Amino acid sequence: MSGQVSAGQKERVRAILITPSGALLTIKRVRPGVEPYWVLPGGGVEPTDASLEAALTREIREELAGDAVVHALVQINERGDEREYFYLARIAHWDSGRRTGPEFADRARGEYIIETSPLTAECIARIALKPASIAELIADHATELFQLADLRTQTV
Repeated sequence: MSGQVSAGQKERVRAILITPSGALLTIKRVRPGVEPYWVLPGGGVEPTDASLEAALTREIREELAGDAVVHALVQINERGDEREYFYLARIAHWDSGRRTGPEFADRARGEYIIETSPLTAECIARIALKPASIAELIADHATELFQLADLRTQTV
């Protein structure tokens, strides 16, 4: 998994970020004409990213002005020409006032609100976390996320 985008394949990385208090750090998306929904921080892998984890580190710095410690790769989703990698990580500090990136400069893209949520199945269901497959994984393993297998040690 070099993190380089193959021809026609779009790669994205996202982080299940756990705060020091044990909460889930998410981004609430508010866009005109769409019900609010929540996503995990992350984004597209760029050709200049040395690896998938380097792309994730860059995205966390852009979206949260924070640094995370990656624990494991816990899920890979494929849909059409897109592959999305979900990493489990811990984050101690972030600063919503120092975020960078094109999504924050273009008001037409809506709002990106950083929120923490209790790490419970009930809360995950209530916040409409997308994609549904990752919401289900988090809800099913909320108390044992750090016991999930690290897919980086397996052939992908």
